[in-house]
Amino acid sequence: MMQPPRSGLNPMSDDAFKLSRWATAETLVALDDTSDPVPALATEWEQTDDLTWRFTLRDGVTFHDGTELTAEAAAHSLRVATESSPLPRILDGVDMEVSVDDGQVVVTTGSPDPLLPNRLTSPQLSILSANAYDGGTISPVGTGTGPFELVSVDGTSSATLDRFDGYWGAPAAAAGIDADFVPDGTARAAALRTGTAHVVETVPAGQAASIDEELLHEVPMPRTNTLYLNAESGPFADPAVRAAAREAVDRAQIIASAYEDRADEAVGLLGPALPWTLEERGGADYDEILAGRAEPADVDGVEISLGTFTDRAELPEVAVLLEQQLEAAGFVVEQDVREYQFIESDALDGAFDAFILSRATVLDSGDPVAYFGADFTCAGSFNLSQLCDEDVDAAIDAASAAPAGEARRAAIMAAEAQILATDSAIPLLHERVIQGETGGVAGAVRDPRERTLVTNETRIDAQ
Repeated sequence: MMQPPRSGLNPMSDDAFKLSRWATAETLVALDDTSDPVPALATEWEQTDDLTWRFTLRDGVTFHDGTELTAEAAAHSLRVATESSPLPRILDGVDMEVSVDDGQVVVTTGSPDPLLPNRLTSPQLSILSANAYDGGTISPVGTGTGPFELVSVDGTSSATLDRFDGYWGAPAAAAGIDADFVPDGTARAAALRTGTAHVVETVPAGQAASIDEELLHEVPMPRTNTLYLNAESGPFADPAVRAAAREAVDRAQIIASAYEDRADEAVGLLGPALPWTLEERGGADYDEILAGRAEPADVDGVEISLGTFTDRAELPEVAVLLEQQLEAAGFVVEQDVREYQFIESDALDGAFDAFILSRATVLDSGDPVAYFGADFTCAGSFNLSQLCDEDVDAAIDAASAAPAGEARRAAIMAAEAQILATDSAIPLLHERVIQGETGGVAGAVRDPRERTLVTNETRIDAQ
């Protein structure tokens, strides 16, 4: 695994995603491939009014410590999350109360929230037994419900899990999991080459050429590299100048040079990690919205500032390539590249005419509406483009209010089209991650959301 635990595997932190990838901690609700909610520890749910949801729990579920999953136990885990400081990301800005009634878990929100079941899929809202909360920390050791029991953790070095024979579903095919935390990408690649690891997270692209291609599996990520253009002030306040920048971009060159062809050209803000976008994008309404884009202006001699950061190794090279492409179109470009911690505040304040960012497009709910709202609305908290457009706000509001499913997906794509029509954000590429699996590995999950890796079906077949 690439990253060691940062918070002792406390599920209120990002360490929760390790617990999910090891299939040791489970949530009330899971997500399917289209990011729609499906049963997990809860078998069904209903919305009884605008603010209230009732969840029926699965029978016969036992925690790893032998205690029974009850509505009170599940509600306790959720209450701990709502009272945690800091809050799990998925609950930021959400007013949520949890109670028990007639053996069901009842969740009441302060305002209508059609995405509530999706929120409960976040690994940070995993359900653990009461014993997990004894003492001053939350311990997932021996307190989950999954097919593997976490039995020991060796600091930031390793973790050990054994098959849990009392699992409510099909028993695990593997006897257990030995997880080693190896931040060094070269060392992870070597473990794959030598067969000392069966499954390897995030093989560096620079190491891929030295490894048998049959062992490498590229997984599209819900992460888009985007060129944000300042639509409020400076040259890009003119839509026609933004259109000229749009036309100047050569995505294929950037992917071939900076990503060694291991990325996908971006047609929109959302990419192949959300397969349904390929079907929903390009309809008549979508194309009609994009037809309203401005025509490119003559930008010969127009001076612009271009910023990005060094924390993601490819971005400085992307900046160099974009500078060349924009200058070929007539722009005069001045670059500013720093560590992210030293450049974020300037970027958010609109100090740059253009800024390159690698941005996660779906957050813990598996839904991109929160990303749209943060990045592209008048009140957005991460609005690098300084965009404020009535049509964009209305489209994002409509997507936010739509129920999960087909209607929401259609509204999301309409919102994407409205954003793209402003040319305030020029999507460049969608990142991929390379997952390594040695010969004989079967059933390892290649999950764009990085929630699932080893499941009860994962096994090592005889060679």
